[in-house]
Amino acid sequence: MEKLKINIVIAGRTYPLSVSNTKEEEGMRKAATAINNLISMYEQNYAVSDKQDVLAMSALQFASKLEILSLDKSDTKKEELEKLNELTNLVSNHLE
Repeated sequence: MEKLKINIVIAGRTYPLSVSNTKEEEGMRKAATAINNLISMYEQNYAVSDKQDVLAMSALQFASKLEILSLDKSDTKKEELEKLNELTNLVSNHLE
């Protein structure tokens, strides 16, 4: 399968990338838009003079959201397993 070549602009810099399909391209473009929106928000609301600081703050925000989602999934899985165990015990006790 041939890779698609695209250009993504983040913080005013262009990055040439290769993607496998249009879905991956759409994901990359949406991610770049989200990053650029967050950069603009930080620049407007905080006294930030260096692009590297804004990029670091943006990276931290995205990474922390990902980690929080991962923790939430882990907690949900534990709750689901506990409920399944409770149901299994109820059924087992009823069948005895």
